[in-house]
Amino acid sequence: MPELVVDFITSLDGYGAAEGWPGWWGLQGPEYLAWLAEQPERYHTILMGATTCRQMSGFAEQPEASGIDPESEEAASIEELSNASKVVFSSTLQEPLALPNTRLVRGDPVESVRAMKRDESTPMRTVGSLTLCRSLLESGLVDRFRVVVFPVITGRTGSDRIYDGYPDVALEMVASRTFDGRIQLLEYVPTVLSGPPAEQSTA
Repeated sequence: MPELVVDFITSLDGYGAAEGWPGWWGLQGPEYLAWLAEQPERYHTILMGATTCRQMSGFAEQPEASGIDPESEEAASIEELSNASKVVFSSTLQEPLALPNTRLVRGDPVESVRAMKRDESTPMRTVGSLTLCRSLLESGLVDRFRVVVFPVITGRTGSDRIYDGYPDVALEMVASRTFDGRIQLLEYVPTVLSGPPAEQSTA
């Protein structure tokens, strides 16, 4: 059964982006970029929701209009994503999709991903798509939870609070790494809890 990885890039206070800040908060370094190059999206099926698909379509079609230097590492990462096999779950998007190599699925994402894990062999990972990731986690379909934490707090300008609405989740650490002396990679196996551990032990 193929693995499903939920992948997040966050500030220390749990935001996925921040108004006015560059991609990766401008803090990416050579070790982190080398690690990204070792994790090519083309070996995974990328799962995303409609909002993330629209954002990625804009970046891929007009990187300069999005404030992205076409010669930058961020642009190269977006190009890698464009070339990867992708599935977008949406009831509002229409075909043909602007983002290349993307299949539109209108059905229930949880049931669709459950079928993909049963019937397909390619590993899967998410990009952005906070609501989709939360649904997949709540349904017990996520095998690994991977978070890259950048050393910045964007309390005033942060957007896309990642963990709002999440259930309680126990996380068993399976890997960690520091890039460039400041960026922290944390990998966990998640277990969704029905309540705090003390409450569970007395049930």
